[in-house]
Amino acid sequence: MSEIEIKVPNIGDFEGVEVIEVLTSEGKIIVKNDPLITIESDKSSVEIPSNHDGKVKSLKIKVGDKVSEGDLILILENKSQTNEVIEKNKEIEKEFKKIKIIKPEIDQTSPNQNKASVIDISSASPKARKFARELGVDITQVVGSEKDGRVVEEDIKKFVSSKPKNNNQIIESEPKKIKNEFEHSDFGEIEIKDIPRVKKLSSTYLTNSWTTIPHVTNHDEADITEMESFRSSLTDIYTGEKIKITPLAFIIKALVASLKKFPSFNSSIDEIETGKMTQKKYYHIGIAVDTPNGLMVPKIRNANNKKISLLSKELRDVSELCRNLKIDKKELFGGSMTITSLGGIGGSFFTPIINYPEVAILGIGKSQKKQIFKDGKFQTRTMLPISLSYDHRIIDGAEAARFNNDLKENIGKNFAYKLAI
Repeated sequence: MSEIEIKVPNIGDFEGVEVIEVLTSEGKIIVKNDPLITIESDKSSVEIPSNHDGKVKSLKIKVGDKVSEGDLILILENKSQTNEVIEKNKEIEKEFKKIKIIKPEIDQTSPNQNKASVIDISSASPKARKFARELGVDITQVVGSEKDGRVVEEDIKKFVSSKPKNNNQIIESEPKKIKNEFEHSDFGEIEIKDIPRVKKLSSTYLTNSWTTIPHVTNHDEADITEMESFRSSLTDIYTGEKIKITPLAFIIKALVASLKKFPSFNSSIDEIETGKMTQKKYYHIGIAVDTPNGLMVPKIRNANNKKISLLSKELRDVSELCRNLKIDKKELFGGSMTITSLGGIGGSFFTPIINYPEVAILGIGKSQKKQIFKDGKFQTRTMLPISLSYDHRIIDGAEAARFNNDLKENIGKNFAYKLAI
């Protein structure tokens, strides 16, 4: 009996890459071409196979190690051509034949998923396994569409998209929980606190939105110089005192005008399988309100019929109701589109998550004065960062860009002076 060292072969551009899976163990009989480890770079994942038969005497590598060409993976006890290896291979073959392959029920809407079933994790490519880990999907539950039930990324996408069916049935199965090797208290003093109820409730809807809707976000800037000048010039005709109108009231009016021009943004998809979407004739704008208990999104109803001053007052009123947890639950549903603003806190662009079952959300950052080249010269202008996330199943990139352009125009000079106060 001799010992054989199995080392990392020439792996091209892979150098100092991480081991993300160890696919064998000490004492295990392996044959040539059996996968031993999976390594992962920034670009892809690769399985390293064995180039000999034998029994694993000792592993020299573990998950998380960084490896390069020539690094030792394991040591084999070489017993090729001996009865032990031959008999073991026969046993493996017999056991494999005993495995009952579970065939999925025929689903006319998903013909590609009826070809085969997943038996174990080895039926998936390293890239697919990585994709499943990132989404928290138990890959053994995914039906493979490739030869011999092999799972590819498209199968995982179909598996995830098939889970949420409606607003009440958000997720049918929990992702596999990963147990940490150490406790937080092993490293210092900690405190266990309850997650606020509002955050626990909203987490379900956020997860559903993120896994159901293919998000795309367009970033742009709106010139609000004239709007801000107009807003700051507002005074009471009787007292001469300044009238305080939040910029958000102007943005609501501008958004409503754009929704009228682009009605697909004022729609919802409850079930994509039906091939139908609900296009709304009302304009109820959701406003994300930051409260001590978590984020809440009340609706400003019929914003198209209200003056700027009334919108500003309603914004203050609903925000106060949310912070005191006195808002009616119904007021958190039935919106056209949502606005979430970080302007009062800071920051510029971000990626807001769509408020399901709406199809778009507008994110507002903190305005800044910038030097902008306009009318043949540089001018100091007040610019507002806007981030528009949209459902790519209904809205394409060109339509989103046109919507942004229209919204910027509405927020700017041509729209601000036409608004009724």
